[in-house]
Amino acid sequence: MNPDQHGPHAYHRPGPPMPPYAVPPRKRRGRGCLYGAIGGAATLFLMASCGAIVATTGGAADPAATSGDSPAASAPAGGDAGEKKDEKQPKKITNGIGREYRDGKFAFTVTKVRKGVKKVGNEYVGDTAQGQFVFIHVTVKNIGDEARSFTHHNQTLIDTEDREFEADPEASMWSGQDTKSFLQQINPGNSVKGTLIYDVPRGTKLKAIELHDSMFSRGVTVPLGGG
Repeated sequence: MNPDQHGPHAYHRPGPPMPPYAVPPRKRRGRGCLYGAIGGAATLFLMASCGAIVATTGGAADPAATSGDSPAASAPAGGDAGEKKDEKQPKKITNGIGREYRDGKFAFTVTKVRKGVKKVGNEYVGDTAQGQFVFIHVTVKNIGDEARSFTHHNQTLIDTEDREFEADPEASMWSGQDTKSFLQQINPGNSVKGTLIYDVPRGTKLKAIELHDSMFSRGVTVPLGGG
Protein backbone atom coordinates (compact mmCIF):
# COMPACT_ATOMS: atom_id res chain seq x y z
CA MET A 1 0.00 0.00 0.00
CA ASN A 2 1.46 3.15 -0.95
CA PRO A 3 1.68 5.48 2.02
CA ASP A 4 1.38 8.37 -0.22
CA GLN A 5 -2.16 7.44 -1.17
CA HIS A 6 -3.84 6.22 2.06
CA GLY A 7 -3.84 7.06 5.75
CA PRO A 8 -4.09 10.14 7.76
CA HIS A 9 -0.79 11.26 6.73
CA ALA A 10 -1.45 10.57 3.19
CA TYR A 11 0.14 13.30 1.02
CA HIS A 12 -2.11 15.12 -1.40
CA ARG A 13 -0.70 16.33 -4.60
CA PRO A 14 -1.37 19.88 -5.38
CA GLY A 15 -3.94 20.46 -8.09
CA PRO A 16 -3.25 22.28 -11.24
CA PRO A 17 -2.15 25.87 -10.68
CA MET A 18 -4.79 28.61 -10.81
CA PRO A 19 -4.62 30.71 -13.89
CA PRO A 20 -3.08 34.08 -13.21
CA TYR A 21 -5.54 36.95 -12.50
CA ALA A 22 -5.93 39.04 -15.55
CA VAL A 23 -5.59 42.70 -14.71
CA PRO A 24 -8.08 44.68 -16.78
CA PRO A 25 -6.31 46.99 -19.16
CA ARG A 26 -6.16 50.61 -18.06
CA LYS A 27 -8.20 53.05 -20.04
CA ARG A 28 -6.08 55.23 -22.22
CA ARG A 29 -7.02 58.74 -21.22
CA GLY A 30 -4.45 60.56 -23.27
CA ARG A 31 -6.40 60.59 -26.53
CA GLY A 32 -9.67 61.52 -24.81
CA CYS A 33 -7.99 64.43 -23.08
CA LEU A 34 -6.51 65.52 -26.39
CA TYR A 35 -9.92 65.48 -28.06
CA GLY A 36 -11.42 67.31 -25.12
CA ALA A 37 -8.72 69.95 -25.23
CA ILE A 38 -9.18 70.45 -28.98
CA GLY A 39 -12.94 70.77 -28.55
CA GLY A 40 -12.52 73.27 -25.74
CA ALA A 41 -10.05 75.31 -27.74
CA ALA A 42 -12.41 75.37 -30.73
CA THR A 43 -15.24 76.55 -28.52
CA LEU A 44 -13.10 79.30 -27.05
CA PHE A 45 -11.99 80.34 -30.55
CA LEU A 46 -15.58 80.59 -31.77
CA MET A 47 -16.57 82.61 -28.71
CA ALA A 48 -13.60 84.93 -29.20
CA SER A 49 -14.41 85.36 -32.91
CA CYS A 50 -18.02 86.26 -32.16
CA GLY A 51 -16.85 88.73 -29.54
CA ALA A 52 -14.42 90.30 -32.00
CA ILE A 53 -17.14 90.67 -34.64
CA VAL A 54 -19.49 92.29 -32.14
CA ALA A 55 -16.72 94.59 -30.92
CA THR A 56 -15.78 95.55 -34.49
CA THR A 57 -19.37 96.28 -35.45
CA GLY A 58 -20.00 98.31 -32.34
CA GLY A 59 -16.72 100.21 -32.66
CA ALA A 60 -17.39 101.22 -36.27
CA ALA A 61 -20.46 103.12 -35.22
CA ASP A 62 -18.63 105.22 -32.65
CA PRO A 63 -16.47 107.29 -35.08
CA ALA A 64 -19.52 108.05 -37.22
CA ALA A 65 -21.41 109.28 -34.21
CA THR A 66 -18.42 111.35 -33.11
CA SER A 67 -17.88 112.88 -36.53
CA GLY A 68 -21.56 113.64 -36.75
CA ASP A 69 -21.17 116.01 -33.82
CA SER A 70 -18.72 118.20 -35.77
CA PRO A 71 -20.19 121.06 -37.83
CA ALA A 72 -18.66 119.81 -41.07
CA ALA A 73 -20.12 116.33 -40.72
CA SER A 74 -23.47 117.32 -39.27
CA ALA A 75 -24.70 118.52 -42.67
CA PRO A 76 -25.00 116.02 -45.54
CA ALA A 77 -22.54 116.34 -48.38
CA GLY A 78 -25.15 117.68 -50.73
CA GLY A 79 -26.80 119.90 -48.14
CA ASP A 80 -24.98 123.05 -49.15
CA ALA A 81 -25.74 122.46 -52.81
CA GLY A 82 -29.40 121.93 -51.99
CA GLU A 83 -29.52 125.14 -49.97
CA LYS A 84 -27.84 127.06 -52.77
CA LYS A 85 -30.41 125.76 -55.22
CA ASP A 86 -33.14 126.98 -52.94
CA GLU A 87 -31.61 130.43 -52.79
CA LYS A 88 -32.77 132.80 -55.48
CA GLN A 89 -30.01 133.32 -58.00
CA PRO A 90 -29.51 136.90 -59.20
CA LYS A 91 -31.31 137.45 -62.47
CA LYS A 92 -28.97 137.47 -65.42
CA ILE A 93 -28.87 140.82 -67.18
CA THR A 94 -29.47 140.39 -70.90
CA ASN A 95 -29.64 144.07 -71.76
CA GLY A 96 -27.11 146.43 -70.22
CA ILE A 97 -28.20 149.59 -72.01
CA GLY A 98 -28.45 152.39 -69.45
CA ARG A 99 -26.32 150.55 -66.86
CA GLU A 100 -22.84 151.56 -65.79
CA TYR A 101 -19.94 149.14 -66.33
CA ARG A 102 -16.36 149.69 -65.24
CA ASP A 103 -12.97 148.69 -66.56
CA GLY A 104 -9.77 150.16 -65.20
CA LYS A 105 -10.14 153.92 -64.69
CA PHE A 106 -13.22 154.32 -66.90
CA ALA A 107 -16.92 153.86 -66.23
CA PHE A 108 -18.98 153.12 -69.36
CA THR A 109 -22.69 153.59 -69.98
CA VAL A 110 -24.20 152.53 -73.30
CA THR A 111 -27.13 154.90 -73.77
CA LYS A 112 -28.47 153.96 -77.20
CA VAL A 113 -28.03 151.52 -80.10
CA ARG A 114 -29.02 152.39 -83.68
CA LYS A 115 -28.97 149.85 -86.52
CA GLY A 116 -29.68 149.78 -90.25
CA VAL A 117 -27.75 152.88 -91.34
CA LYS A 118 -26.60 152.44 -94.94
CA LYS A 119 -24.53 155.59 -95.48
CA VAL A 120 -22.83 158.30 -93.42
CA GLY A 121 -21.80 161.78 -94.57
CA ASN A 122 -23.66 163.99 -97.06
CA GLU A 123 -24.60 163.90 -100.70
CA TYR A 124 -21.08 164.80 -101.75
CA VAL A 125 -18.77 162.95 -99.40
CA GLY A 126 -19.20 160.14 -96.96
CA ASP A 127 -18.92 156.40 -96.51
CA THR A 128 -21.23 153.58 -97.55
CA ALA A 129 -21.56 150.42 -95.46
CA GLN A 130 -20.72 147.03 -96.88
CA GLY A 131 -23.65 145.72 -94.86
CA GLN A 132 -25.14 148.20 -92.42
CA PHE A 133 -23.74 150.67 -89.93
CA VAL A 134 -24.48 150.22 -86.23
CA PHE A 135 -24.15 153.22 -83.94
CA ILE A 136 -23.30 152.55 -80.28
CA HIS A 137 -23.76 155.71 -78.19
CA VAL A 138 -21.54 155.62 -75.09
CA THR A 139 -20.85 157.89 -72.12
CA VAL A 140 -17.34 157.50 -70.72
CA LYS A 141 -16.42 158.81 -67.25
CA ASN A 142 -12.92 159.06 -65.83
CA ILE A 143 -13.05 157.52 -62.34
CA GLY A 144 -9.28 157.66 -61.88
CA ASP A 145 -7.04 160.37 -60.46
CA GLU A 146 -5.33 161.55 -63.66
CA ALA A 147 -6.32 162.57 -67.19
CA ARG A 148 -6.87 159.78 -69.68
CA SER A 149 -8.08 159.41 -73.26
CA PHE A 150 -10.54 156.91 -74.72
CA THR A 151 -10.31 155.73 -78.33
CA HIS A 152 -12.41 153.52 -80.57
CA HIS A 153 -9.54 151.02 -80.80
CA ASN A 154 -10.01 147.74 -78.89
CA GLN A 155 -13.76 148.32 -78.50
CA THR A 156 -15.27 145.13 -79.91
CA LEU A 157 -18.86 144.50 -80.99
CA ILE A 158 -20.06 140.86 -80.69
CA ASP A 159 -23.10 139.33 -82.39
CA THR A 160 -25.21 136.34 -81.30
CA GLU A 161 -23.01 134.05 -83.43
CA ASP A 162 -19.99 135.22 -81.40
CA ARG A 163 -18.48 137.02 -84.37
CA GLU A 164 -16.37 140.04 -83.44
CA PHE A 165 -16.38 143.41 -85.23
CA GLU A 166 -13.95 146.31 -84.93
CA ALA A 167 -15.03 149.95 -85.04
CA ASP A 168 -14.91 151.69 -88.43
CA PRO A 169 -12.76 154.86 -88.07
CA GLU A 170 -13.59 156.20 -91.55
CA ALA A 171 -17.32 155.94 -90.93
CA SER A 172 -16.78 157.70 -87.62
CA MET A 173 -15.00 160.55 -89.39
CA TRP A 174 -17.86 161.11 -91.88
CA SER A 175 -20.77 160.37 -89.62
CA GLY A 176 -21.24 163.85 -88.22
CA GLN A 177 -21.76 162.16 -84.86
CA ASP A 178 -19.91 163.26 -81.74
CA THR A 179 -16.93 160.96 -82.23
CA LYS A 180 -14.11 163.49 -81.86
CA SER A 181 -14.68 163.72 -78.13
CA PHE A 182 -13.12 160.29 -77.77
CA LEU A 183 -9.82 161.72 -78.99
CA GLN A 184 -9.68 164.28 -76.18
CA GLN A 185 -8.18 163.89 -72.73
CA ILE A 186 -10.79 163.20 -70.06
CA ASN A 187 -9.91 164.73 -66.70
CA PRO A 188 -10.66 162.90 -63.42
CA GLY A 189 -14.35 163.03 -62.59
CA ASN A 190 -15.34 164.28 -66.07
CA SER A 191 -17.48 162.48 -68.65
CA VAL A 192 -17.67 162.64 -72.45
CA LYS A 193 -20.28 161.34 -74.86
CA GLY A 194 -19.43 159.74 -78.16
CA THR A 195 -20.45 157.21 -80.77
CA LEU A 196 -18.77 154.00 -81.84
CA ILE A 197 -19.66 152.94 -85.42
CA TYR A 198 -19.43 149.40 -86.82
CA ASP A 199 -20.03 147.97 -90.29
CA VAL A 200 -21.83 144.62 -89.90
CA PRO A 201 -23.91 142.36 -92.19
CA ARG A 202 -27.61 143.11 -92.51
CA GLY A 203 -29.73 141.01 -90.19
CA THR A 204 -26.98 140.82 -87.58
CA LYS A 205 -28.27 140.39 -84.03
CA LEU A 206 -26.16 142.14 -81.44
CA LYS A 207 -25.14 140.19 -78.37
CA ALA A 208 -22.76 142.55 -76.55
CA ILE A 209 -20.02 145.13 -76.80
CA GLU A 210 -16.69 144.68 -75.04
CA LEU A 211 -15.26 147.99 -73.81
CA HIS A 212 -11.70 148.57 -72.63
CA ASP A 213 -9.93 151.20 -70.58
CA SER A 214 -6.86 150.50 -72.71
CA MET A 215 -5.48 147.83 -74.99
CA PHE A 216 -3.92 146.12 -71.96
CA SER A 217 -7.00 146.04 -69.72
CA ARG A 218 -9.24 143.02 -69.21
CA GLY A 219 -12.30 144.82 -70.56
CA VAL A 220 -15.94 144.70 -69.56
CA THR A 221 -18.82 143.14 -71.50
CA VAL A 222 -22.05 145.09 -71.87
CA PRO A 223 -24.98 142.88 -73.04
CA LEU A 224 -27.12 144.38 -75.79
CA GLY A 225 -30.12 142.07 -75.61
CA GLY A 226 -29.57 140.18 -78.87
CA GLY A 227 -31.41 142.79 -80.93
